[in-house]
This record gives sequence, structure tokens and C-alpha cells, in this order.
Amino acid sequence: MSKSNSPKKPRSQKIDAPTCETHLVHLENVRQVQQAVLSILQAQRMAEFFTVLADPNRLRILSALALQELCVCDLAVVVKMGESAVSHQLRALRATRLVNYRREGRNIYYRLADHHVVNLYREVVEHLDEPEA
Repeated sequence: MSKSNSPKKPRSQKIDAPTCETHLVHLENVRQVQQAVLSILQAQRMAEFFTVLADPNRLRILSALALQELCVCDLAVVVKMGESAVSHQLRALRATRLVNYRREGRNIYYRLADHHVVNLYREVVEHLDEPEA
């Protein structure tokens, strides 16, 4: 057997972002933006928030709740998961204030927490449905 001398293909292609050819700092632009950039603490909280959203099962639960309020039993059937697994995911969503619940007799009904969550969900869906430029 002979060994091939051809270069190995990279596992994932690295695409570099375009950069400035001339390194000139525009101080007025920097001053304006610097005041509004997230603090380290804000960025950490936002990263934790998006980490919760990075789970496909949680996103499926949110997609169902974006349509209507559902009890845990119905939600489990809709997303094809066990009730305990759905409850586990709902705990994480509640901890980040993405969902609220109400009790009706022995059932617990979940809904998206507020219009911010509904809008965030709809905006991401719309963004992903856009054709690439």
C-alpha cells in the first residue's frame, strides 16, 4: 500500500471575516458604541439565557407554547417526550423566565411568559425562514 501525499481535507472549513486593509481607528464611532456595549455581567447573563435556548427539546416546547397554552400531559404528547422529561425542560425554561404556569385543579398549564418571549421566538423563526442572500 502506498501512502498518499495529498493534503488532508479540513474537518470544517474556516471562513475568515473580512478585515480592514487600513488600520485606522474612528474615535467618534468607538466612543459612541463603547458606551452601549454590554457589560461583562450583562453578557454573562445573556449567554446563560441563550444556553437555555440552545436545547432542541426546549425549542420544540417553546414552539408548541407559542401556539397555545398547554398542560404538561398535552405538551408531552405534542413533543413526543415523557412527562418527567418535559417537566425537567420546563424547570429550565421557568428559571430563565421564558414560561409561566397556572394551576387548574390537578393540572398545570404552561404558556410563554410574555410578549418579549413571543416576539423573540417569532423573530428567530422569521429570520431562519428568510432565503439566504
